[in-house]
Amino acid sequence: MSYVARKGPKVASALGKWAYNLAGFNQYGLHRDDCLYENDDVKEAIRRLPEKLKDERNFRITRALHLSMTKTILPKEQWTKYEEDTKYLEPYLDEVVRERDEKVKWESNK
Repeated sequence: MSYVARKGPKVASALGKWAYNLAGFNQYGLHRDDCLYENDDVKEAIRRLPEKLKDERNFRITRALHLSMTKTILPKEQWTKYEEDTKYLEPYLDEVVRERDEKVKWESNK
């Protein structure tokens, strides 16, 4: 039993890497957070990003659009790697969602 438990995280990690590569966005140099559907919360989180992160995001998206239009992908060494993909938008998005929930709760108590 303990053998299976020790192998569990490695299997999950391998499955995660496989699914990450299967999604295909990494072949365009995109990060996971670049592909989020832009609802109001995501738009506000993007607005709050530091200028450097916003510029890097815009560059990745512009490059991906160009590659898609020309029906090409990046060379494999330039693909975004599973280990290097950072969830750069997540802290800002969590903050926006917390603020929205707090606002709804506050307004319901009036």
